[in-house]
Amino acid sequence: MVYHTSLPKLIIPEYGRNVQRMIDYAVSIEDREERNKCAKAIIEVMGQLNPHLRDIADFKHKLWDHLFVIADFKLDVDSPYPIPSRETFQTKPEKVQYPGNAIRFRHYGKIGEEMVKKAVEMEDGEMKDAYIETIANMMKRFYAAWNRDAVGDEVIWEQIKILSGGKITPKENLKLQVVAETPLRTGFTGQSTNNRRKKGGRNQNNRRRY
Repeated sequence: MVYHTSLPKLIIPEYGRNVQRMIDYAVSIEDREERNKCAKAIIEVMGQLNPHLRDIADFKHKLWDHLFVIADFKLDVDSPYPIPSRETFQTKPEKVQYPGNAIRFRHYGKIGEEMVKKAVEMEDGEMKDAYIETIANMMKRFYAAWNRDAVGDEVIWEQIKILSGGKITPKENLKLQVVAETPLRTGFTGQSTNNRRKKGGRNQNNRRRY
């Protein structure tokens, strides 16, 4: 009995061992024309085994790349696409640089800070005033969503002043929108613990009657 653990490791397991055997056979074919025919037939089989690749742009190109990878880059055939090299798949991608700037008020997020900076750069006028008022109302909603305490307009304007470096101050007699207090989470069903206990008590009393 032959166990899979004793067989060579599959290079791309998604295609299965039969495809890998077919590719190994194609590598061993001496006649180039016959080898090209065999490679094209294998590509068709690989496409049928992985129909989800058809939704990917240039899926044929990807199949040919997988063909050469499974063949350990030893298959010499005429490919309709540039033949990849081993180094192409062994090269590590460049490290992605994450922004290192700390967010001053996390409940507003980075976008909130960028919006305040954008307001600072705008020319004075009705458009800027309306934009600042929109930002302030948005920040007030965010504050109420992440804090249990009620928030006054003066808190929002003070934080906008900090984010803008003192360049944005509220207009006189400007009132922000009223934000309703967010109820505390009480459970998956929306019932408070006390309500559940009361219902549980009534159920127990009912059971005792029978």
